[in-house]
Amino acid sequence: MRTTGIEKAASVYLALEAVAVLALSTWEMLALISGDSASVPSSIALLVLTVVAAAAVAAFAVVVWRGGSWGRSGGIVVQLLILAVAGGTLTGPDADGSIALAIAAPALVGLALLIAASRAAGPRTRLETAADEDEV
Repeated sequence: MRTTGIEKAASVYLALEAVAVLALSTWEMLALISGDSASVPSSIALLVLTVVAAAAVAAFAVVVWRGGSWGRSGGIVVQLLILAVAGGTLTGPDADGSIALAIAAPALVGLALLIAASRAAGPRTRLETAADEDEV
């Protein structure tokens, strides 16, 4: 199956996000090693979840590159979760709009790329489905 340029761009963007999440896990590991954690078990759990998240986003990137629809779906969910985190930074005593914007802007770019990739893949998917039905 042949992927379009926008699908490849969305895939590269997801791969960059996976690298960013992996960098976040490195930061968490350094904080854990330096003793900058209030709860070691919670820090370890968060570290494990962050590494799993990085692996998931990387898997989504690979699948989007190959033209799979579930990778785009997973990528869209990731962008929506990032937007939820951005919205969370707008609440509470330490609310900061600039941090929210810094978190939300990349997620909006990723969301736009993934939606465009889904729209670009639509005609190809319909053709493949029709071809599969003709074989039966």
